[in-house]
Amino acid sequence: MTDIAAVVFDLDGTLCESTQDEAALYAAAFERVDREPFGEVEELWAALTGPPDPRDERSYLAAGFRRVAAQHGHRTVPADDLAAGLLDAVDRRAVAFREGAETALSAARDRGPVALLTNGPADRQRPKVEALALTERVETVCYAGDLPRRKPHPEPFHDVCETLGAAPERTLYVGDSLGHDVAGAHGAGLQAAWCPREPGDTEGYRPEYVLGAPSDLAAVLDRQRAREDRG
Repeated sequence: MTDIAAVVFDLDGTLCESTQDEAALYAAAFERVDREPFGEVEELWAALTGPPDPRDERSYLAAGFRRVAAQHGHRTVPADDLAAGLLDAVDRRAVAFREGAETALSAARDRGPVALLTNGPADRQRPKVEALALTERVETVCYAGDLPRRKPHPEPFHDVCETLGAAPERTLYVGDSLGHDVAGAHGAGLQAAWCPREPGDTEGYRPEYVLGAPSDLAAVLDRQRAREDRG
């Protein structure tokens, strides 16, 4: 396995998590249209397919509201207004480090250059980055939502490696999504560490590392350092 010289992290679900009350967000959507809520917020998340379009998050959420409404026997719901009400209630700065994420960041910085690569656009993701003071811990942040291509396309991975001056094959990407993070990293020639929020099957993907928590990255990098010392 090729040595790791640089580490790039995903943001949402990998390094940070929202601290907002999701049920309160769901209730705010219905307050916007002065209607009694139907369903639960978990049903809305389950009804969403794939990642949101960085250019039209409202339509993405509205489609989810329409699916939940249909499942509860409601017709002609004001889905766009529900989505707008939920988005208006979102505080992008209400995030906290995932447990073990700061350990992972420190271990990566001890190894070499570190970057962030997130699929969201800067207007949604920069408040999270600033709230966690991540610009003080990484060399660069790539907001793929503002690029022509997003993960799993190779372009944003190549862009961040070029900015770091790191060879893709010696760069490790750490993320919680198999289809976007592991597949995208491998498609761009990077190594991949899968760090899911809940244990699960790799579904045929073959990440070089599977981390039970972000802090497990430290052991991966320590083992590599030990190999180098012996060699």
